[in-house]
Amino acid sequence: MTINKVSIIGAGTMGRGIAQVSALAGLDVILYDVAEAALAEAQSQIGRSIDKGVELGKTETAVAQAAKSRLTTTTELTDAGQVDLVIEAAPEKLELKRQIFGTLDEAAPSHTILGSNTSSLSISAIAGATKRPSQVVGVHFFNPAHIMKLVEIIRGDLTGAETVESVADYVAKVGKTAVFCKDTPAFIVNRVARPFYGEALRLLGEDAADVATIDSLLKSLGFRMGPFELIDLIGCDVNFAVTQSVYDAYFQEPKYRPHPIQRRMVESGRLGRKTGRGFYQY
Repeated sequence: MTINKVSIIGAGTMGRGIAQVSALAGLDVILYDVAEAALAEAQSQIGRSIDKGVELGKTETAVAQAAKSRLTTTTELTDAGQVDLVIEAAPEKLELKRQIFGTLDEAAPSHTILGSNTSSLSISAIAGATKRPSQVVGVHFFNPAHIMKLVEIIRGDLTGAETVESVADYVAKVGKTAVFCKDTPAFIVNRVARPFYGEALRLLGEDAADVATIDSLLKSLGFRMGPFELIDLIGCDVNFAVTQSVYDAYFQEPKYRPHPIQRRMVESGRLGRKTGRGFYQY
C-alpha cells in the first residue's frame, strides 16, 4: 500500500518532528492532540522549524510553503483515524496507548496501518487492543525527529509482512534509514542506551564526578552529547519512564535498574530543556 496521508497522535516534541518530516516529504498530515492550545503551539513551532530550514538553505521556499499547507490539526481522535498510516506519539503508558489504539481501530478504514512511536513498550501488547493486529507496527523515530536519520521498525508477534513493507516505504520517503527488529523490550537502541545513562547516574550518585565532568569525558570518546545533556534533551520524565519500562520488562534485571536520582529529578519538576532546568539550567 502506498501511504499518502498520515496522522500523528500527540503534539509534543516527537509528534511535531514526525509531522514536520512527513509534510516536507509531500504527505498530507493530520496532527492530533487533546488540547487546542497544544496544537496551535505545535503548528507555530513546526512553521518556525521549516522556515529555519529555508534560511539555512536546506529547504526550498516552495517546498516549505507546500509542507505548511499540508498540515492540519484536530482534537477529534476519530478524525485522525481517516488516513493511510497513524503514528501514535503519546506518553509511554501502555494502558493509554491501548485506549488510543482501541478507539482508532474502531474509527479507521480497514486499510489503515496503526503505528506506535513507543520506545520501549510491547507492540504485541498494544496490538492486542485492536481487531487488526497484522496492521499494528512500531515506528520509532528518535529525538529530534526532523534531524535524526534512524527509525526502528518493530514487528509485533502478528504484524504482517505487507505492513512492514508499507511502513519501510514511508520511512524511506521521509528521508530516514530503517532498521528492523523484533518486539523485544526496548528494541535495539534504547536497550543499548540503558548502560549509557545508568552507569553515568551511578557515577554521579557515588560522587565519582559531577555532571559536567561525566558529560565531558563521554564526549572526549566521540559521543556527540554526554548522557546528562541527552537526558535533558529527551526529558528526564521520558528517560525515567523508559528505564522503568525496560527494567520491568526484563523482570527487574539489575543492570537495567533505574536510579533514585531519576525519580528525584522528575518529582521535583526538573525535566530538562522543556522546563528550563534539568541536570543543567537553560
